[in-house]
Amino acid sequence: MTGKLLKYDALLLLAAFIWGLAFVAQRAGMAHVGPFTFNAVRFALGCLVLVPLGAAGRRRATAANSGSSAGDASAPAAGTISRRMLIVGGGLTGVALFLGASLQQAGLVYTTASKAGFITGLYVVFVPLLGLLWRQVPSWKGGLGAALAAIGLYLLSISGRLTIARGDALVLAGAFVWAIHVLLIGRFSGRIGPLRLAAIQYTICSLLSLIAALTTETITLAGLRGAAVPILYGGLCSVGLAYTLQVIAQRRAPPAHAAIILSLEAVFAALGGWALLNESLSTRSLAGGGLMLAGALLSQFGLPPERAIDDSPAGD
Repeated sequence: MTGKLLKYDALLLLAAFIWGLAFVAQRAGMAHVGPFTFNAVRFALGCLVLVPLGAAGRRRATAANSGSSAGDASAPAAGTISRRMLIVGGGLTGVALFLGASLQQAGLVYTTASKAGFITGLYVVFVPLLGLLWRQVPSWKGGLGAALAAIGLYLLSISGRLTIARGDALVLAGAFVWAIHVLLIGRFSGRIGPLRLAAIQYTICSLLSLIAALTTETITLAGLRGAAVPILYGGLCSVGLAYTLQVIAQRRAPPAHAAIILSLEAVFAALGGWALLNESLSTRSLAGGGLMLAGALLSQFGLPPERAIDDSPAGD
């Protein structure tokens, strides 16, 4: 593992930390609004977070183009990205984000937090399997790291017998979609500027969620006020910051490797419950968290060298 790659790993780790704490916010928000309403508003807020960042990026790009510097040759320039690439890349990631977020939110209505945490974390196993379709063959160390992370998630999240009920099936389908989303981000984040890709997928997810909410849920001002704090955290931090960090980091980190680090959100969720809600951590939970950390570390020793040494700036 190189020092350059470590920077992108740190971004993924920060995203996992934010998502771990967001789990409590998502559960709290569901007491006041429906899953589609919650996602529609929080992803709209995520778009707003990107507005000043995008404006600053355009100013830097304009200054670089007007000067003598050639800029970042590997990053897509603002005028060189084809409309087809924007539609295909942004559309696919946006639809995947909508499906994954919707299935997870809906599943939380019918299943427990421990089952949802484990089942969602199964994307760490789905990613390398689906990656084979794109000839992304993981190293044996990456595969072993994924296995350790999956076992760790089981020990951390499951305290009783796992049965597939309605909520579990919804979350399992969501985990499969999350794996597809991770692979899509890895495929398009290097071709479309990270901020632009993030903005497109947030907009699509928010609009699709709003359409679903208007047709299946009752939206009230009282409900939105009651869920204001969870929605603000979910929109500004979980979406606006964490998902954007994922897009930026995955321009360099291989998808299977990124999935293992992102799956550490379950560890941070457990730690957040212990620190903020006075929940106790059992020996079983500590062992699960340790296995997940070991899996994430092990995966970093089997990375392709050509991906580890590339440290071109994002240039969006």
